[in-house]
Amino acid sequence: MLIESIELRNYRLFRHAKLTALPSMATLVGANGSGKSTLFDALSFLKDALKGNVAEAVARRGGLRELVSRGQSGPLSIVVTFRKSGAPLLSYVIEIADDGGRPIVGKELLGQMDIEKGLVRLVHASRGRGSALAMSDDEFAERTIELEDPSALAIKGLGQFKEFRAASELRELLESWHISDIHAHDAWSSAEAGYAEHLSARGENVAQVARFLHEHHPDRFRRILEVMCSRVPGVTSVEAKPTLDGRLVLRFQDGNFEDPFIARYVSDGTIKMFAYLVLLHDPKPHPLLAVEEPENQLYPALLRELAEEFRDYGRRGGQVFVSTHSPEFLNGVKLDEVYWLVKKDGFATVQRASDSKLLRDLYDEGDPPGALWKQRLFEGADPA
Repeated sequence: MLIESIELRNYRLFRHAKLTALPSMATLVGANGSGKSTLFDALSFLKDALKGNVAEAVARRGGLRELVSRGQSGPLSIVVTFRKSGAPLLSYVIEIADDGGRPIVGKELLGQMDIEKGLVRLVHASRGRGSALAMSDDEFAERTIELEDPSALAIKGLGQFKEFRAASELRELLESWHISDIHAHDAWSSAEAGYAEHLSARGENVAQVARFLHEHHPDRFRRILEVMCSRVPGVTSVEAKPTLDGRLVLRFQDGNFEDPFIARYVSDGTIKMFAYLVLLHDPKPHPLLAVEEPENQLYPALLRELAEEFRDYGRRGGQVFVSTHSPEFLNGVKLDEVYWLVKKDGFATVQRASDSKLLRDLYDEGDPPGALWKQRLFEGADPA
């Protein structure tokens, strides 16, 4: 499943912005406050609304007054188009309305593009009422929708039934949205012995996940070690070692020394690179992953290799959105993987780097994106 475009209207900094032709790895650049985190938050908003309801998702963001773009009276809306490989394009639209001070779903539309019929409305609801098309034996049958809570998403319930396949696929996609903001000092510490299959957002359970991979997915763990040894000089092995008091510590073996180092004595870059590899080589990866500023605490020389690891993650079927301030990281990505955000007159806009003829010509001549950014050719998105 791949998101092909995202369109936002009246969502905080985005009065109107659209990202198109999204690849399996998309990199966002821009000055502080230009909207990179806000873009991630829009997808998190959909996930929160799906988990609870729209009213709860809005409340977590300070209410409609804080969420709707300043000075705008039109509805807040999010549009996402997506598809499985070879399948028809699907479009999901949600508009938030104000019902006496309570946010509700003013419009919810899940449609499928058909060459002959145009847009086929698979789910269409407003204020808790509408209809949906159920598929049975390759035929559609219309079903009436009546929700008790007008702030709930229709796809939340429909997505549990196989006859509403598109709603189920969308629900699965949004539920998979995961934002990673790994911090080395969290990964340094030992963890309570226990069970963890997936890396947390900040990486504090990396020792538990490493042990899980070592015991249950040794091929994955060996691959992580191979990459570590090729990317980080000196590292020859890593193990998650239980202590006498029932905790877990990571031990890194440096080929230059007889005894291994525990995690808190290795560099920030080493422990963070290991945590990213654990995340990216998960046997059940997140189909939709966001990573905020992966360059923090990493050696600049590792950033091109890390960009390639993100790209490989996308090749294996996931999709990655990365925000960065690092020209070194940008030098490891392709021009058509770069989007730059600019804030002007209080609102943010988004442009695809490869849509610029100047950037495309220079890139084709051999200038990498990071070098172009350092030359201040991404207008309005100058590096710090």
